[in-house]
Amino acid sequence: MAEVMSLFPMFLKLAGRRCLVVGAGKIAEGKIEGLLPTGAEVLVVAPKATAGVQALARDGDISWKRRDFKLSDLKSVFLVVAATSSLPLHEKIYREARRRGVLCNVVDDPPHCDFYYGSVVRRGALQIAISTAGQSPALSQRIRKTLQKQFGPEYEEWITALGIARENLFARKMNPEERKNLLHVLASEEVFRDFLRSRK
Repeated sequence: MAEVMSLFPMFLKLAGRRCLVVGAGKIAEGKIEGLLPTGAEVLVVAPKATAGVQALARDGDISWKRRDFKLSDLKSVFLVVAATSSLPLHEKIYREARRRGVLCNVVDDPPHCDFYYGSVVRRGALQIAISTAGQSPALSQRIRKTLQKQFGPEYEEWITALGIARENLFARKMNPEERKNLLHVLASEEVFRDFLRSRK
């Protein structure tokens, strides 16, 4: 069995960064929708597009170049997602992205990915991402469904409250160790249960 490469888990700030998606079918549409909430500048290159992608272009949420991919499309791009039905095109995109130092994700092709789309549970500022390094997206999805039940919608409101409390504590002059201890108490299970009771 081949050794699995250890991935470095991180959350990227994409606001204002140019992100390219090559392809505009159903799969590409999902990748585009995953990028939009980050504030990324999304450029889509494809001769044809789904109705959903066309609507995003009409609304100005994305830029759509209605043509085939050109190598020059990778200029000034932070990351690229290749989501077409052409394996030779994907290989071409991956090679050129590597040459230019652009992060690349080729859908359903782990060896040609510098990063993966994880299965994500989102509760406001709280994000829990699951990855199997491309080996079993189905397992990632199953774990996501389990975590969605464990971390319900109420966490979004609680995270907001914790953020406000943290800002208030940092605005006060106090011992750093005391502040750290208070922050851990505020994030405890006991305080969370009190929070839930206060919402009823």
